[in-house]
Amino acid sequence: MDWIEVRIETSSQGVEPITGLVLMAGIPGLVVDDPKDLQNYLESPQAARWDYVEDSLLANPDRPVVIRAYVADNEQGRRQWESLSNDLAALQAGDQEGLYGDLSWSLANVKEEDWANNWKAYFKPFAVGERLVIKPTWESWEQEEGQVILEIDPGSSFGTGQHHTTRLCLELLEKHIDPGMKVLDLGCGSGILMIAALLLGADRAVGADVEENAVRTARENLEQNGISSDKYALHCGDLTADEELLERLGGKAGGADMITANIVADVILAMTPYFSGFLRPEGRLLVSGIIDERRQEVQDRVGQAGFALLESGQSGEWNAFVFEKIK
Repeated sequence: MDWIEVRIETSSQGVEPITGLVLMAGIPGLVVDDPKDLQNYLESPQAARWDYVEDSLLANPDRPVVIRAYVADNEQGRRQWESLSNDLAALQAGDQEGLYGDLSWSLANVKEEDWANNWKAYFKPFAVGERLVIKPTWESWEQEEGQVILEIDPGSSFGTGQHHTTRLCLELLEKHIDPGMKVLDLGCGSGILMIAALLLGADRAVGADVEENAVRTARENLEQNGISSDKYALHCGDLTADEELLERLGGKAGGADMITANIVADVILAMTPYFSGFLRPEGRLLVSGIIDERRQEVQDRVGQAGFALLESGQSGEWNAFVFEKIK
């Protein structure tokens, strides 16, 4: 499959809203090149773990922030780009103060092998929470006592753990996972949350995503981490529109101990009526991908569906919640 690269020029202040628009358009992958982020990292103690930095990344530190999003060169990808371009035009029209920079965009064709390499310049190992280390498959890491190493190759699926939403999920998952749990990951992407749950002690993980490529990538990453096929199951489809899929996922059986859903507010709200049917009594629901403006709306709607808030997390303009089923 070939890909279309959407290149958007913005400012550091524009990263959060534009990233949110990309995710809400259903686009499964993006790369952010913010020279300020790189400079801040190079000044941190973690930079000592890098053997080298590509010269191109250090060139022109005053250059604009560039967000590169990737859509499949097919009908679905073109619909996603149409949605994103409309949202970008609305954002540009409302940015009277010019906070978000130029907001210009361009399109270019990208072959699948080039797409995979685009990730590698920006994706290095990093620690999350108390125990987890997220490591791309092509990098090395000297494991310390007590660390859990999660190897990931995002391929063309969103989910490296670098984005605020996924980091929040991983941090909260580590705190709330218990040995032997059965976990359901809705919108599994690269499979990173399924893998983390299993490495942290879950007994079984089931994942679902509307993107066939995400399901394929998740399976490859599960295998890369040495997880036996009897420990997981993967499905493709939209549970809100597919009764058969809902049944296969256990939507009326109430057998899951935890649900993870790192998506966006609108999709979480659409799924809210189904959450309770998946979970056993006192089961937990971890949702992320919620911008500040939708925080209260999601919290209220999930609460009305029979859940009590246990914990929340925030990073930048993004929010995550852990709920417990109470009825």
